[in-house]
Amino acid sequence: MDDAYVIPPLDVPKLAVNLGDGSGRFPIRRVYCVGRNYADHAREMGHDPDREPPFFFSKPADAVVPTGLTLPFPAMTDDLHHEIELVVAIGVSGENILQARALEHVYGYAVGLDMTRRDLQATAKKLGRPWDLAKGFDRSAPCSPVRPATVIGHPSSGAIGLRVNGSIRQDGDLAQQIWRVEEVIEHLSRFVALAPGDLIMTGTPAGVGPVAPGDVLEGRVAGVGEVSVRYEAR
Repeated sequence: MDDAYVIPPLDVPKLAVNLGDGSGRFPIRRVYCVGRNYADHAREMGHDPDREPPFFFSKPADAVVPTGLTLPFPAMTDDLHHEIELVVAIGVSGENILQARALEHVYGYAVGLDMTRRDLQATAKKLGRPWDLAKGFDRSAPCSPVRPATVIGHPSSGAIGLRVNGSIRQDGDLAQQIWRVEEVIEHLSRFVALAPGDLIMTGTPAGVGPVAPGDVLEGRVAGVGEVSVRYEAR
């Protein structure tokens, strides 16, 4: 009885996998997010877009939810923002990974939304406090199904964008990333050992903005997939 759970264990968070000729499930271990990885977004947030080392923050694994849901508008915010992102799904363990071998650790890619309680983030920045409650709240990372790299390759260019209620809000290209996927993996793996099930959200292009109850968000990365959610009133 020593190894018996004293409370029922939670299900492992997961995403659907689109295999082209079938489907599966990708278990989620950790979620890392790259901050300010597009120059125009860095500028719109009031920062210098010079090529400084990338920095990271995290979301809980169970912040990830599948596309197509109607979500409750998050509590404790009056300024919820959208951020469309390419998501990297890690399939092979590694640490201190060399850039030249980094893509060998990638299982596939998805499209995600890094939803942000911007008012909480602004307050945290002003006070020098962590961003956790601004970035890592419930259902803060809607994601599309994962597409294996064996099917779609490793996208380094192509349209990435978001519409809110049919109107274009974000319209960029993966080629605008300051740090490419292989560079992000190399840098992150110096700090933590990456493992199968890790997701890396790779940053957002310019055009982030507010979301209101009733809004429908539709995001897309060319060749990877689409993500959509609707926010209902509180």
